[in-house]
Amino acid sequence: MTSTPTDAVAVAESLRAYNFSAGPCALPLTVLQEVAAELVDFNGTGMSLIEMSHRGPDYDAIHHDALDRFRRLFNVPEDFSVLLLQGGATLQFTMAPLNASKPDDAIGYVVAGTWGKKAVADAKLLRPNTYTAWTGAADGFRAMPSISDIQVSPGTRFVHVTSNETIGGIRMAQFHDPGVPLVADMSSDYLSRPIPWDLFDLVYGGAQKNLGPAGLTVVFVRTSVIEAAPKNPSYLDYSYHAAADSMANTPPVFPIWVTGKVLAWKEELGGVEAMQTRAARRSGQIYTAIDNSDGFYRSPVALEDRSHMNIVFRLQDESDEKRFLTEAEDAGMLNLKGHRSVGGVRASVYNATPDESVTTLVEFMKNFQSSAG
Repeated sequence: MTSTPTDAVAVAESLRAYNFSAGPCALPLTVLQEVAAELVDFNGTGMSLIEMSHRGPDYDAIHHDALDRFRRLFNVPEDFSVLLLQGGATLQFTMAPLNASKPDDAIGYVVAGTWGKKAVADAKLLRPNTYTAWTGAADGFRAMPSISDIQVSPGTRFVHVTSNETIGGIRMAQFHDPGVPLVADMSSDYLSRPIPWDLFDLVYGGAQKNLGPAGLTVVFVRTSVIEAAPKNPSYLDYSYHAAADSMANTPPVFPIWVTGKVLAWKEELGGVEAMQTRAARRSGQIYTAIDNSDGFYRSPVALEDRSHMNIVFRLQDESDEKRFLTEAEDAGMLNLKGHRSVGGVRASVYNATPDESVTTLVEFMKNFQSSAG
């Protein structure tokens, strides 16, 4: 008896680890299989896509399909450009202030964790009037600010926020209007929530947590920002990329190709609204296990600011915590160790994480607590 494609998928799924990596992210199995099938010989050309000219018709179709899908899925207004760049969100810590402000402008930063700290540190090297509009450092980055907490100085050009801090496991549950445009690093919750575009001049993020493989950065920037930007070195200038549809130089072909397939997968599932529901449901399952454990597990994050992407928690006893991580890995649940700067446990459940991974972790948590007495 020959196996059917459905049987082959089931077998492949049974061999895969439960991957809770904070990045690069888990990707849909069907997408990985499509890429594997097309990698060596793309469309009968006798070449791989990643061997072809990025100016050729095969890649051109993939590139513009990805741009179109980003516009549809994110409901991007016409007065925004979509840029497909390299360098990760870290390069945007430089490009954002260089393009969205002038040298003497004041720019404010909400610092809610590690990535906010890095963003403001880089901005201070470029814009002398950079300041911290709010920081959660005194409380150990356990919560996001309310609108009244954000102190905006007169003449501020924009306020920068990190919508989800992967290390601390906190999210900005809603975007406040500070009275000036927002700029956001949305790397770790891209396409898991709608974006209120009227509040933003610029949104950016690396693809490797919720969209695709590492190597692609997606930037949405308002046209008026591009038009008003100071002149910058070519690669650091948004206008350089916008004028060329993100093909001013060789684009990151492979991650754009794979990300386009992931976007198609998400579109079939219902787009951003479906991803938002999915994220709340799956993170909620893990938080329920934590909250119903009578203190055996505990979340350090303020209830209203808990991340839907990165669920961080601790165990009462450090030896139990080490054993938890060891036994979880033995059971095929990988990358659950918290970031080295904070320790503990972190389960990252990005959009493509299978439901089975979440239910397996929740069951393991319950069984581990029972076994620990």
